[in-house]
Amino acid sequence: MKIYVGNINIENILFSGACFRCIKEDDGSITNVLKDRVINLKQKGNYIDVKSSNYNNLENILKEYFDLNRDYGEINNKIINNNPNLKEMINNCIDYRILNQDSFEMCISYIISQNNNVKRISKSIQSLCELYGDKILFNNKTYYLFPQYDNLKQLSLEDFRKLGVGFRDKYLIDFIEKYKSLKDINTLSTEDALSELMKIKGIGLKVASCILLFGYKRLDVFPIDTWVKHYMSEFFNIKEDQKIIEKYAKENFKEYSGLIIQYMFHYERNMKD
Repeated sequence: MKIYVGNINIENILFSGACFRCIKEDDGSITNVLKDRVINLKQKGNYIDVKSSNYNNLENILKEYFDLNRDYGEINNKIINNNPNLKEMINNCIDYRILNQDSFEMCISYIISQNNNVKRISKSIQSLCELYGDKILFNNKTYYLFPQYDNLKQLSLEDFRKLGVGFRDKYLIDFIEKYKSLKDINTLSTEDALSELMKIKGIGLKVASCILLFGYKRLDVFPIDTWVKHYMSEFFNIKEDQKIIEKYAKENFKEYSGLIIQYMFHYERNMKD
């Protein structure tokens, strides 16, 4: 199947640090596991050639996954009008999009991500999927879907510990125990959604913000870590202080704070390349 995706770069998007299950194949294509299927993508200009274990509604699913239904041109113009100093950065990020990923998977993944590196995060997630996810045969290889709540609700602390998640095992248990009692995040304001997620042990403001950004399409969050503090200090001459940065983002970046922080990562990576 061939799908028009326009002026985006799927490799940059998928390997931007927000997706933990992508594999770069020898032929240059990328294999990824979505909620209910395995996909293999190869970009050729403004199109991608797609193979999948499940072709049902595939085009619409991929357009949603790569956020192609949102007008980034209009958003970028609004950002530049409000913040002319961001023009160069945004012009270098026109091929970037925010991935719309499964919310349950993002909760588990970002709990595991705390004080962790991408390689170890991916290894733990892969172990979780192999042990408790449904098996899929695709292109003569075996893949595993991300396990959903019913697959994990009976797991013990020791079960999670075997995945190599370290101190995060107790946070995963707390999440599973409280998951069904959480309010529907989609019905809450971003501020209330952050508070709801932070009821879970081990989910602080940064992790909750990442979950909302990549699992719930909330572009108005602004995950702050050490890298962000350094970047904001260097490029915006702002003191490396959490509250000062939060206030600056709310006042200047507003409803696109999360998108802008991803542009920062993308721009910095491109500059280094």
